Amino acid sequence: FFGTALPILMGLAAAMLARDTFVGRPLFRAAMLLPYIAPVVAVSFVWTIMLNTQYGIVNHWLDEFGFQRISFLSQRSATLTLFGWEFQWPVALSVVILFQGWRYFPFAFLFFLARLQSIPEELYEAAKVDGATLTQRFRHITMPELRFVLGTLILLRFIWTFNKFEDVFLLTGGAAGTQILTVDIYNWLFGRSDVGAAAALSIVLALILAALLFVYFRWFFVEEGA
Repeated sequence: FFGTALPILMGLAAAMLARDTFVGRPLFRAAMLLPYIAPVVAVSFVWTIMLNTQYGIVNHWLDEFGFQRISFLSQRSATLTLFGWEFQWPVALSVVILFQGWRYFPFAFLFFLARLQSIPEELYEAAKVDGATLTQRFRHITMPELRFVLGTLILLRFIWTFNKFEDVFLLTGGAAGTQILTVDIYNWLFGRSDVGAAAALSIVLALILAALLFVYFRWFFVEEGA
């Protein structure tokens, strides 16, 4: 759920920033695409180095501010206290979600930006004349215009996130509470040499993805019909 929602929200925010004209906008738009076009092995290696417990820059910053070092990629959970309440924060899983949000938001950014640029500017000008605030213009003009793009992105990102393997495997190897179905299939096949179990899990994964694809195509054809 969070691996689907975070890239979409980040892509929407970036598209809203890149919609209007400002100095350096072409450079800003190009920079937004870098996480998506960079090789996943390279960027996951950079994240691994940044989050290293001993020499990572993130833990160095934690030291500078007087916080305890955290094993971001091997620690399952940490206890946090907020307003007197204690709860368990899933450390490694949160890192994987943040990585997916950072790496895949450019895809949503392109979709949202293309749709935002096609919205007639007269709608916003008329809303301003009627006294609509920025929040009201976003709620009553921007979001209704983005509803079909948003729905398509949610379905696509959910399918791709559910089917994702390399992000989790390269960052954590499936350890510390990040053992997902695709990593399980890999471990059963190559780690335990159990072809039967890996094949059974693959069939389960295929059936779930088929159901999600059915939802996607049903949404797509409804959108085309509308």
